[in-house]
Amino acid sequence: MSSLAVGVVGVGHMGRRHVEKVAALSAAGEPLRLAGVFDPDAERARRAVEGLGAPVLPDLASLLQRADALVVAVPTTAHHAVVARALASGCDVLVEKPIATTVAEAEDLIARARERRCVLQVGHLDWFNPATRVLRRRVCAPRFVQVRRVGPFAHRATDVDVVRDLMIHDLDILQRLLGEEPERIDALGIRVVTECIDVANARLVFPSGCVADLTASRVAVDARRQMRFFQRDGCFAVDFLARSASLIPAADAGAASRVEQQCAVFEAEDALLAQLRAFVGEIGKRAAPLASACTAAVALRTAQRVIAAMPPD
Repeated sequence: MSSLAVGVVGVGHMGRRHVEKVAALSAAGEPLRLAGVFDPDAERARRAVEGLGAPVLPDLASLLQRADALVVAVPTTAHHAVVARALASGCDVLVEKPIATTVAEAEDLIARARERRCVLQVGHLDWFNPATRVLRRRVCAPRFVQVRRVGPFAHRATDVDVVRDLMIHDLDILQRLLGEEPERIDALGIRVVTECIDVANARLVFPSGCVADLTASRVAVDARRQMRFFQRDGCFAVDFLARSASLIPAADAGAASRVEQQCAVFEAEDALLAQLRAFVGEIGKRAAPLASACTAAVALRTAQRVIAAMPPD
């Protein structure tokens, strides 16, 4: 594959990180280069490419003329419009999660990508976390799952509720691991500092009988990203921030006093870099160009069901 020209639209917190990773891969000899960036805030765009030798483009149309692929890191409410324009120009797209504001928008983008034979990948970053790789090997027919994803208020992504901002990460992981969507959902949401739901709890019951309890908050004192799976062979837990996993094996009859917790710590890895490599790799082979988008749409559908299950404030 010849050098791939990758543009970035939206260079806020996540967009600037994407710019850095594209530049790092290019400097490391990977077959891609930073085609340029566009952001309505021209000064922010200038700072994002400072020292990288990449241009700041005056509008999205100018960026699309220079790019083979586009990383979209604009506010969620603009995802559909920006991604649709990129696909219409023939660009492959990596868009930050959630894929769109609604399932209808997501399905429209998938149809457009299929029609143009473009790759459409969605940035569910924790799927590239080393802890998730362990989950994929270790989780087997869980009976109960407990999830906590909370953190202090970050003054970003406030155009959507905490379900589509944070909980959707865990909905995506959980549904990929189980291979099914919930058949029943109970949920509660509370507004605290924004006009959207800032704290949410959901109880999901899956066709297999697994029950999952998920809590997401963007107004917590400390950050936590933890998942615990209770299954026949014991309790398996991962901590995404600490990059650790632990297993408490199920005790044989009469052996409860001998149960010992087994722990492991993962080496630090750059999940954003791994995600970008996967995107570039998919562009090269196009074996499953819409797989990421389709699973992201399923996660968004469940997120919308969680929101719909909440009683009015």
